[in-house]
Amino acid sequence: MRRILLCLISLVMLNSNGTLVKAAENSQDDVNANRMDLYLSVEALTNIPWHYLAAIDQYERVVRKSRKDLPKAEGITGIYIPPEKWVGLLNPNLEDENPLSIQFFDGMGIDGDQDGKASLSSDFDVLYSFAQFILKYGTDHDHIKLALWDYYKRDKTVGIIIDKAKIYRHFGHINLDKHSFPLPLRSNYSYRNTWGDARGWGGRRIHEGTDIFANYGVPVRATTYGIIEMKGWNRYGGWRVGIRDINNNYHYFAHLNGFAKDLHKGQIVEPGQIIGSVGASGYGPPGTSGKFPPHLHYGIYKDNGRTEWSFDPFPHLKLWERQERQRK
Repeated sequence: MRRILLCLISLVMLNSNGTLVKAAENSQDDVNANRMDLYLSVEALTNIPWHYLAAIDQYERVVRKSRKDLPKAEGITGIYIPPEKWVGLLNPNLEDENPLSIQFFDGMGIDGDQDGKASLSSDFDVLYSFAQFILKYGTDHDHIKLALWDYYKRDKTVGIIIDKAKIYRHFGHINLDKHSFPLPLRSNYSYRNTWGDARGWGGRRIHEGTDIFANYGVPVRATTYGIIEMKGWNRYGGWRVGIRDINNNYHYFAHLNGFAKDLHKGQIVEPGQIIGSVGASGYGPPGTSGKFPPHLHYGIYKDNGRTEWSFDPFPHLKLWERQERQRK
């Protein structure tokens, strides 16, 4: 068993300190390859499907990037386990790496890579320890959801992680960073930065997005790999679609003329996939349209594990537009 474990660990390129090769020393593809090796190795040891491990890791990595109260990830994984939870709440030594004393104080830390230490600086130890927490509940979908709720105590977090796992499982890999502009580049459209502008409809508020003006019926496309989190009517947004991506972002498409055929909640989409068409719906009961020129309202919201807020999509739209032109 020990020989098998050491062979698995070698697959994830551990260095002498038990820390994976730094991301700065590799291209993003190399980093993702190392992460996949890690996920598959822990899957082989625990029978927890790799896509759940990848989803948890990615969720935590993004949360750490978006919050100032959490330390930034130093290895290639993103899971943050507080020292007191790692070593045990009653453990007087918050830097304890002794697997036996950590176990005595009921800490989460486990020596996954068999180097004699249960170290928070070891990507393998951290992911393996989190996997062992899940194993207390089981390895099937429902028990993994239960484990996640018991750990995070937040329904939205559990939902985001589970949907992220579905995305990874669907595509079979984690290289999902490509984006597309929401309208075909060949279409006639115009837009400027309108995020934060005052709005009068529906009460005094700011504009939480960018308006892209185009003709009725121009195809509206998914900008990212993600999952349909919402589809339907809103009094102000009209016919609209919400897509959650792998970076905890919620992409909001509003004032649509209609939806793509068979589009449904829970559907997995990819960049450039048609989800609807430009319209002027909204500001009234379902079907109300024509109170303003046809356009797409596009917004992005970030979830940081506690709350969700809007941020300016304009720079991203400009970047994705330029990248798509370069690809073509």
